[in-house]
Amino acid sequence: MLPTRPLLLALPFLAALPSLAVAQETEQAEACALTAETRVADLDHPWGVTFLPDGIAVITERDGALWLADPQSGEKSAIDGAPNVRASGQGGLLDVVAHPDFTDNRRLYFSYSERRGDGLTGTAIAHGTLSADGSRLTDLTQIFSMSLATGTTRHFGSRIVFKGDGTLWFTIGDRGDRPRAQNPSDHAGSVLRIAEDGSIPADNPFADGRNGAREIWSFGHRNPQGAARHPETGALWIVEHGARGGDEINRPEAGKNYGWPTISYGRHYHGGQIGIGTSAAGMEQPVYYWDPSIAPSGLAFVGGDLFPAWTGDILVGALKDRMLVRLDMEDGAVAGEERLFKGRFGRVRDVRMGPDGAIWLLTDESDGALIRVAPSEGVCG
Repeated sequence: MLPTRPLLLALPFLAALPSLAVAQETEQAEACALTAETRVADLDHPWGVTFLPDGIAVITERDGALWLADPQSGEKSAIDGAPNVRASGQGGLLDVVAHPDFTDNRRLYFSYSERRGDGLTGTAIAHGTLSADGSRLTDLTQIFSMSLATGTTRHFGSRIVFKGDGTLWFTIGDRGDRPRAQNPSDHAGSVLRIAEDGSIPADNPFADGRNGAREIWSFGHRNPQGAARHPETGALWIVEHGARGGDEINRPEAGKNYGWPTISYGRHYHGGQIGIGTSAAGMEQPVYYWDPSIAPSGLAFVGGDLFPAWTGDILVGALKDRMLVRLDMEDGAVAGEERLFKGRFGRVRDVRMGPDGAIWLLTDESDGALIRVAPSEGVCG
């Protein structure tokens, strides 16, 4: 068990703890040599990770378990009071994000597949307060429940990003029913925006409810499982699964249609054409796409002191090819791609920049792990 203590400690505290014995992998990247260390092991299909101000991690497992984990010692302990989820197929307890003012309010936000009557399931958002000793959540409050729950157990989307103005964005996939993504009155296949208490921001594109659901920010998305706010512009960026090819990086703007399934750079799994082609009037083009698919999940912008050569670049996890992808960004466009640690760890489900400046990966396996990636010597660049 982790020691009972308030989780408001600075990072130097972690440096004073004894280090665990870690499994290491090395990789020669273009700018530097990298070392990846397994810091928290024995996780069962983890899905999301967030770091608290003292460097302690909170990790979700898809079956509904919630963990408090010390990345320095490798110790973890269960947090009681997590949302009640329907863990089936791709659904369960999914993303977790600490509130920007966690030090003051100790609030965590969750996305998950909500259990409804008659075996129906939909994406939901809730928040709860982490106790001072980190052992339990209190005041768990659901603040969003998607329209039209169904019996399908795929394409829940579910990444959460705070916008920095008292609101948050989150993603929902098309729930395996493609036409839903083209209906702006349907939450499926959308990026949504709500206030931190679940209310509707007055400047949402469909806030009056006449031309679309009041929560929707953008639509025409297949299944976005990575999202991050640009550190300089404040814009939202997402990565979403295509079918057979057509994984996309998008920069969703208010009220815009991103095309799925009318346009796509991929094909159906059986090989047939999707929609009418790769472009159409009134539908946005991706910033970047992959064909063949890498099955992307997790997205982060590089920042901090350890990776000056990569500042502003995008990191994406890959489930299919089990790797970390770095996209070299120049003037808002992708100038190059580097693939790292391919086949070394398993399915990379989440990618975060940690408070220590390192890159952190979460692997979605029955023996999943939280992995720290840092320059082998000094800094990268």
